[in-house]
Amino acid sequence: MPGPPPIARVPPGALRITPIGHSTFLIQMDGFNILTDPMWSNRCSPVSWAGPKRHKPPGIRFEDLPPIDVVLISHNHYDHLDLRTLKRLADKGTPQAVVPLGNFKIVRETGIPTVDEIDWWQSIPLSPKVKITLVPAKHFSARTPWDRNKTLWGGFVISGPSGNVFYSGDTGYGPHFQEIARRFSPIRVAILPISPFRPQQSKAPSPPQFSLVHMGPREAVRAHIDLNAGLSLAAHFQVFQLGWDGFDDAVNELASALKERNLKPDAFIAPTPGKAIDLTTVFSFGTR
Repeated sequence: MPGPPPIARVPPGALRITPIGHSTFLIQMDGFNILTDPMWSNRCSPVSWAGPKRHKPPGIRFEDLPPIDVVLISHNHYDHLDLRTLKRLADKGTPQAVVPLGNFKIVRETGIPTVDEIDWWQSIPLSPKVKITLVPAKHFSARTPWDRNKTLWGGFVISGPSGNVFYSGDTGYGPHFQEIARRFSPIRVAILPISPFRPQQSKAPSPPQFSLVHMGPREAVRAHIDLNAGLSLAAHFQVFQLGWDGFDDAVNELASALKERNLKPDAFIAPTPGKAIDLTTVFSFGTR
C-alpha cells in the first residue's frame, strides 16, 4: 500500500524526506519541494513492454504528490531519467529541472519549461538562501550502445537554512566523498546507493565494470564515514533487479557493515518507501 499524501510544504529551517523507491526521494526543505530522479514507471526501459520491472510500487501515488518546484536528474540511465514520469510532472506544472552537462535537450523535450544544465561544482540558486550544486560521482552515462559517456553524471548537494542534503546519484566509492565533505561540511543527510554489489560469477580476471561504478553496503558505509553525515539513507535497492544480488542482500549487508564499524543501526537506515522522515525527530536522539 502507498504511504499517505505528503504535506504540502515545510517552513524555512525544516527538513522532511519521503523515500518513494529506488533513487526517487521527495526532499521538502526550506519551503521547497524537490524530487530526485523521479521514477513512477513500471519498467526502467526505452519501451513499456520489456526491461527491468518494478518489484515494489512507488511509496507515494503520483497523484498524491505536492507541487514540485524542481527535479534533479543525476544521469541519463533509464532507471534515473524516465521520460514518461518527467512528462507527467511537466503536465502537472513542475517548472524546473537541474541536469548535468549534455542532458538539456532530452529533459527539455518532456515539456519542463526551465532546464538548468551545469557542470561539477556549479550551483543554481532556488532562492537567496537555497542553492543546488552538482558534485562529482564515479559512474558513467548511456541510453544506447552508441552514446556512452557523451553526457555528464553526478550527485547533488542542496544547501539551505535547514542544512546540507547530499544525494549521490549512482556512484562507486572514491575520494570524491571526502572532497564533498570538505566543501559542504556539515552534511546533515546523505542519500547513498547500496546495490548492486555482487559481481556475476566468472573466470575472468576482473569483475564486470558495474562493480566499479556502484557501491555495495560496505562501501556506502565507508562513504557515510567519509562524509561525516549526520544521517544516511539507503537508495537503489529492492525495486529493480539490476545486478546479481538477492532481494534482501543489500539490506542485510548494510546491517552487518554498520556492526563491523561500531555504528548505531540508526546512523544509516534503509528507509521504508512512503514513510516520511522528519529530521527534527530523527536528530533528537542522535544517529552516530
